[in-house]
Amino acid sequence: MNILVLNCGSSSVKYQFINPEKSRVLTSGVVERIGMSDAVLRNKRFDDHEIVISGEILDHGIAIDYILAVLLSKNHGVIKDKKEIDAIGHRVVHGGETFTESVLITGDVVKGIRDNIDLAPLHNPHNLRGITACIDHLPETPQVAVFDTAFHQQMPNHAYLYGLPYSLYKRYKIRRYGFHGTSHRYVSARAAKLMDKPLESLKLITCHLGNGCSMAAISGGVSIDTSMGFTPLEGLLMGTRSGDMDPSVILYIMAKEELSSSEANALLNKHSGLMGISGISSDMRDVLEGARDGEKQAIVAFDIFCYRIKKYIGAYVAALGGIDAIIYTGGIGENSSEVRSRSLSGLSHIGITIDDEMNMLSRKEKKITKDGSPVAVFVIPTNEELMIAYDTMEIVKSSSTEKITD
Repeated sequence: MNILVLNCGSSSVKYQFINPEKSRVLTSGVVERIGMSDAVLRNKRFDDHEIVISGEILDHGIAIDYILAVLLSKNHGVIKDKKEIDAIGHRVVHGGETFTESVLITGDVVKGIRDNIDLAPLHNPHNLRGITACIDHLPETPQVAVFDTAFHQQMPNHAYLYGLPYSLYKRYKIRRYGFHGTSHRYVSARAAKLMDKPLESLKLITCHLGNGCSMAAISGGVSIDTSMGFTPLEGLLMGTRSGDMDPSVILYIMAKEELSSSEANALLNKHSGLMGISGISSDMRDVLEGARDGEKQAIVAFDIFCYRIKKYIGAYVAALGGIDAIIYTGGIGENSSEVRSRSLSGLSHIGITIDDEMNMLSRKEKKITKDGSPVAVFVIPTNEELMIAYDTMEIVKSSSTEKITD
């Protein structure tokens, strides 16, 4: 089965064409600068053949046109007919409380995604544009929505409710939702395979560290807590997001600086985090370079970043009642041995003994704890696209079986 996986943003569409049965990416790419005259599509096929196309791509519908044209291209493509696209899987950021798992897209599902726009106004509208474009271009092809928030929807209410009047939760659904769910789900399942143990028997902490960062406490394959909250702003220090802070701080700053709500929102989401503290960059690689050169604020930014990871590890060990393994993933989690070693330092009392040599190796998937360490630590590259393809395949197969049974 061939699955087209789409991740539609405001001005971009990332895509992969995957055979999930073989875990094989046939081709992948991105359309960038949608809505501009100098938009560009970059495509890389399984045999490393690459193509770059520039043009006027005014909307997501035209972007899908370009993607399909490349897939079908005699010289650059991998299929000869649209019918070889068996299904389409869409990354959708927010499912709210409406969607607790991936679903086959119907009219009601489209309405449900639209109803949750208030919870993700910067993301869900663009996800919907991709879905609508695919319905227009491939009306007979089944589509599946895979939600970033769905994996965290089994959290108990003591983990997801805030200390606000309960009426506000009832009225506006203000609660912890969590994000990066597809990534947390993928790496936790992969860790269970590497440990050769049933996922249902394990207590895991997953650390998705990139420009956006989140952690999850996973018990028996179920997310029981996660660091991101009502929005992706809560939790760890991130590239440009502040993470956890006293809510009164922003009220104080707004009064002192006479900021509007939109200006305050930009301050917290776009000018804080590693960027705000270091004054150098939102990229951990630049921060580390500055720290090595003795830049004081870069050192402080690095220290805060790692300290918050360690603090959440401690909290989640308590919440889980023990720990079997910790998993690092995402751009920083997979590539920064410094972040891993610093955030795990001083945790030998809970059974973590790092193998410094393994931690420094550039091999992607690896265990970085010594043999005999009671708690294993893994570096596992995330693969959200493959997870979306798996879900899409299973849901489409299941819906086909149900139709036959009916």
